[in-house]
Amino acid sequence: MLTMTDNAMGAIRDLIVGEYLPHQAGLRIAVKPDEQGALEFSLASDAWSGDHVIEKEDVRVFLDPDAVAFLEDKTLDAERDPRGRPIFRLTP
Repeated sequence: MLTMTDNAMGAIRDLIVGEYLPHQAGLRIAVKPDEQGALEFSLASDAWSGDHVIEKEDVRVFLDPDAVAFLEDKTLDAERDPRGRPIFRLTP
């Protein structure tokens, strides 16, 4: 199952607070419909029907059912770009 680093958890927290989303909100990772092997990251107020929910402390990640197998053995990490925006990356 996908794991998260402390950096990723902090970045997700910051994004959610900055958008004034509800406490059950999280980062949603889904397969891009028209681009094989590509993923899209977005904020979601809650999990979509069928999503797998990963929760660590107060941070939630919602995985589209089609993305679960691809992300099974990955770790979600984040760093900040020069403007302070988070850049998420997946590592094995």
